[in-house]
Amino acid sequence: MSKQRKYSLEQIKSQGSDGFFEILTKRISLSDLNSLLLDIFRIRTTASTPSNLLKKYSENRFVQPAGISPIELKHLELELLQLAESLCFTPILLSPVAQLGSCSIIAPVNQNKVISALRGTEVVADSTNSLALYICDHLKKGEFNNKNDFVRFCNSQRIVRAQSFSKAGLLPHFHIFSLVTSGIDKGSYSFEKKALTEHFEMYHRIFRTIMNPKITFRFIQTEGYKDGNGLINRITEYIQEIAPHINLDNNIEVVENSYYQGLQFKVIIEENGEEIFIGDGGFVNWSQKLLGIKKERMLISAIGLDRLLVLKNKH
Repeated sequence: MSKQRKYSLEQIKSQGSDGFFEILTKRISLSDLNSLLLDIFRIRTTASTPSNLLKKYSENRFVQPAGISPIELKHLELELLQLAESLCFTPILLSPVAQLGSCSIIAPVNQNKVISALRGTEVVADSTNSLALYICDHLKKGEFNNKNDFVRFCNSQRIVRAQSFSKAGLLPHFHIFSLVTSGIDKGSYSFEKKALTEHFEMYHRIFRTIMNPKITFRFIQTEGYKDGNGLINRITEYIQEIAPHINLDNNIEVVENSYYQGLQFKVIIEENGEEIFIGDGGFVNWSQKLLGIKKERMLISAIGLDRLLVLKNKH
């Protein structure tokens, strides 16, 4: 151990239980905390046994495999990625881990709903956050330019959520197909209208190609825009003119939601008369926060592939 980390550990011992939490959360460096936790996990695993490992595996809901066919899922992923690429979304293979705080620092997400890991990482809980960080990192370095045209990326990834699910049989890990579009505000909601239409067109083609159900996009008005009604009205008029084949639900909900800015949408398909929620999306202020530029605009969305695969196999 380094002298600095030895000193930190000695501090922990000398402070007793009262100062323990403060040292771990405020006074010890992140690198030293990482080293300390590595030592703890090494000691704990060294003391364990193969039989105990098997017992813990059987009890751990996070490590259980999914019940869907991996071959069928890979075929579906490939089909969606190729379709997205044909519509100018660049496919990217993300890391299975993200920077620590990728969800909770830029959005109102509790870090406890994410599996935090060591070495400054967390298990990916939402690939749109990872895509946003990737895009903003390259924008800041001058390697991407979203002023003349949008920057568009897509991804298919298995994600893990740490919260408990009330419905029996649901796994904490599942596959999502996500889209992220980055651009600049040029007035008249030009980014919002075009970017949203592109996402809707993508999902419309996905479902028409795979299973051809009735697909509806439902708007939810949220906080974040001065004229929320005007935003939704202008977008609705634009889509009805440019893409009249896209079905919009006229019933618009109004909610207090600080995750999405101005507008959230839900992707709903109809199966045997039943409405099935398959995905959602909306405008976020992540690029504004990450880059410190008010004119930055970003649209994210995703659909669940596990459920989509089950529905596809019924046809």
